[in-house]
Amino acid sequence: MARRPTVAFGFVGLVLDRSPKEGRGWDRWRPSVGLCQHEDLLIDRFELFHDDASHQLAEQVAIDIQSVSPETTVRLTAFAINNPWDFEEVYGTLHTFARNYPFSDDEDYLVHITTGTHVHQICFFLLTETRHFPARLVQTAPPRRKRDTEGTWQIIDLDLSRYDAIAMRFAEERDEAHSLLKSGIATRNERFNLQIEEIERVAIASRDPMLLTGPTGAGKSLLARRIFELKQKRRLLQGRFVEVNCATLRGDAAMSALFGHEKGAFTGAVAARNGLLRTADGGLLFLDEIGELGLDEQAMLLRALEERRFLPVGSDSEVESDFELIAGTNRDLHEAVRSGRFREDLLARIDTWTFALPSLRDRIEDLEPNLDYELEEFARRNGRRVGFNKEARARYLEFAMSERAIWSANFRDLDASVTRLATLAEGGRIRRDDVEREIRRLESGWRGTREDTDGDRRLLTELLGPEAFEGIDEFDRPQLAHVVRVCRQSNSLSDAGRRLFQASRLLKKSANDADRLRKYLRRFDLDYQALAIERG
Repeated sequence: MARRPTVAFGFVGLVLDRSPKEGRGWDRWRPSVGLCQHEDLLIDRFELFHDDASHQLAEQVAIDIQSVSPETTVRLTAFAINNPWDFEEVYGTLHTFARNYPFSDDEDYLVHITTGTHVHQICFFLLTETRHFPARLVQTAPPRRKRDTEGTWQIIDLDLSRYDAIAMRFAEERDEAHSLLKSGIATRNERFNLQIEEIERVAIASRDPMLLTGPTGAGKSLLARRIFELKQKRRLLQGRFVEVNCATLRGDAAMSALFGHEKGAFTGAVAARNGLLRTADGGLLFLDEIGELGLDEQAMLLRALEERRFLPVGSDSEVESDFELIAGTNRDLHEAVRSGRFREDLLARIDTWTFALPSLRDRIEDLEPNLDYELEEFARRNGRRVGFNKEARARYLEFAMSERAIWSANFRDLDASVTRLATLAEGGRIRRDDVEREIRRLESGWRGTREDTDGDRRLLTELLGPEAFEGIDEFDRPQLAHVVRVCRQSNSLSDAGRRLFQASRLLKKSANDADRLRKYLRRFDLDYQALAIERG
């Protein structure tokens, strides 16, 4: 098979390629010339780049290459680069050249990254990695003996799959990050594992807010802390992890807790307070149940996210805080926007990266590894290791993964269950009788939830049909069932609207409760008149 011509691309080295003195051009190694001196690397064509100021040097290098390698054709290309250290200018010039160059499948290409500024070399690397230059990188180095002038050369292949050690290192780092985000739990749910992979990529590559949605107890708080630990490990954050449940913030105390206050700003403000946003400067702020924030706090938070500046309560001077945000909610924030309880512009700002965490029932195959995790956590907290005997473990898993176990509080239910079992275990062993008592305790606690859930299912299935019911998100079902019951108990659409929107309507100067309720029912192809007929 005939050898394909080899074409090299490179910049003239303003220092390294220059001859020391007239007539002494062969006394030392010159990278561009040396590249063409190797018997085991034949360069058929050398595309040599230079700027206007180095045109004479480029011509001399071309002459010297011809003298050591007559087979090599040197083509000089002048680039009008004003600043060789300007990344944008250098990259744009090389990118344009690559797009217009007539690359051929009948030639092999090398990019010489030894010469030029560091910016030239980086841009060459990036454009080769992205295949704008369909080439391999070639690196040359000075000879070990001073009298030699050709030096050494090495091909750098950017296909990392060829380098087992490097590939293994990347795989170990990736697996370590995934394990951290999953708290070391070997989850078996394919969808959740794929979600964790995406969260890891976003956490490393982006500083934009994240929104974690899902039912209470799905693990939003724990995941937020793990994301912080991953960012901190990669040196992406230097500050603290600051967490608050927004449902605990009410009235003036909410503004003060989030944004801080000056001394004497209000009755009881005996000292200044930094607030959570300033405490999180350089770190990560986790606002759990962000849907519970008031509209005023939402407006202040939006400005703080966009401008990194805000006004503490009672202060005339703004302060700054450069924090990253993760928000959590078990509410449908889009519905909250429609009902006027959440700002649309704030949702747009925090909705760039939204991850819906599944409930425990939705990833029931992960219950067993999470059971082991909870036992390890109990041992860590209490300094006492507890385990199941074989029969007890089999019985617990049989129940836990059955339809009888509804896990209404998700992983919080599991944590509480394991804590009770481990605390009461005699001799560090959980037995069959312990498990049976715990099952009765769980079912008793879930009875009210099960009755509510079953009642909602029957009501909505009768009203909408089984297929339409299955198409409604699980966290929407209780809300819709409640709305239906209120409509059936009310004398008119307006009466039902007033009852349903009693709190939020007080925040509006004018409220059309009937219209809001009509729009809500329309989402599910329902109308009040049909419900009124059902009532009567």
